Amino acid sequence: MYLENGLVGLAYQVFWHMPVLDAVSFNIMIVGYAKRGYSLEALELFREMVGLGLEPDEFTIVGLLVSCEQLGNARLGKSVHAWIEQRKSISSSNLILGNALLDMYVKCKKLESARRIFDALVEKDIISWNTMIAGYAKVGELDLAHTFFDHMPRRNLFSWNSLISGYSQKGDYMMVMSLFNSMVLNNVRPDSVTMAILVHAAAEIGGLEQGKLIHSLVVRMQMKVDAFLGSALIDMYCKCGSIERAFMVFRGLTEKDVNVWTTMITGFAFHGHGNKALELFSEMQRDVMPNEVTCVAILTACSHNGLVDENYGRLAEAEEVVDKMPMKPSRSIWGSIVGACRAHGNMELAERAFTELLKLEPDEPGGCILLSNIYATSGRWSCSDKIREHMERRGVKKNAGCSSVVIDGIFHDFVAAEKQHPRWEEIQSILNCLKNEMKSSADFSFNFLQMSLDLC
Repeated sequence: MYLENGLVGLAYQVFWHMPVLDAVSFNIMIVGYAKRGYSLEALELFREMVGLGLEPDEFTIVGLLVSCEQLGNARLGKSVHAWIEQRKSISSSNLILGNALLDMYVKCKKLESARRIFDALVEKDIISWNTMIAGYAKVGELDLAHTFFDHMPRRNLFSWNSLISGYSQKGDYMMVMSLFNSMVLNNVRPDSVTMAILVHAAAEIGGLEQGKLIHSLVVRMQMKVDAFLGSALIDMYCKCGSIERAFMVFRGLTEKDVNVWTTMITGFAFHGHGNKALELFSEMQRDVMPNEVTCVAILTACSHNGLVDENYGRLAEAEEVVDKMPMKPSRSIWGSIVGACRAHGNMELAERAFTELLKLEPDEPGGCILLSNIYATSGRWSCSDKIREHMERRGVKKNAGCSSVVIDGIFHDFVAAEKQHPRWEEIQSILNCLKNEMKSSADFSFNFLQMSLDLC
């Protein structure tokens, strides 16, 4: 009862005051801990269980495997798997245990091991098939995901959602909609997760009209817009340039979790509405605890978007937000601070942020390049050179910049300094024409200004 209601501490106290501790009571605690995210505690209980001479069963092992997948520790998961194989009383071909192993290997992104478990299962159910489809879709192996999808004996909503989500992550809007249409023709009713996936696909191609069409479908289906779907709609409207519609969706939601608030704050920040982002942040804190992503969004709002006091913008406020955060600042947060300092030339804060960033990601080039540029902008060339030398010594290299544009549902990628696009010569010719027109326009403006000054 206590575990089901999230009262882990009370459950632990009752457990240790039991007159007799048996395998059943240990299993309840281990599985309960694992499901609540207390993975290390679950593993410690297992150690104590074995120390008392109690024999683990398949339910114990399921709890251990859930803990391993939550920790992302494939090595530990393999140890548990080996432990199973050494004991004749427990077999990995058992369907419950087999599915738990499948899930652990998939969550740890060990798809080859998962495939071996799947092939070895004497009995497979829809959970087995769905686990493999979701696993391959998540890592972008869409051909394999589609193959499993085509060969499974029967499908459910989760099967369709997993495959559609994979194509959505890839940015293949046409395939997303094709699968969705097939799903409807197969009399499978979409849920809020399905619609959120479609909305995300529209957002990825910047398709406002497509996004509005999907939103209208949600309304026609009289589907409740929960926090998950609401957050996806807000994100889509923000990315497609319709901040007003995003805010209408936000105000219309009856339930708002931290993701909903953060998505709307991020939208305001990146659309240049810094004051509105800060106002919403203040409103949010009355009901919901901000998370790390919220703090990054607020730092963005503080550091630019027109909130520039004479020299340093509102970096002092940004620094105060970091110092008062309920969680330890992450690399994203310190990276945002360094980027803000570049815009406003705050060397002292930039150096502090860079030091913290270096502790978290010593081999990432982003922070080094930003600080080097800040030094260069302020004329401290020797410091800028030292940062570049530090990067060379550590073998840290800047990744080439990449941008993309979607035309008729097809992604066109452009990487800095590369000329691999099949229509590169045509693109280069148009760029040269635009450059010449801009230059002519600039010359005209300058000549006009000179004539105006002469008349004065």
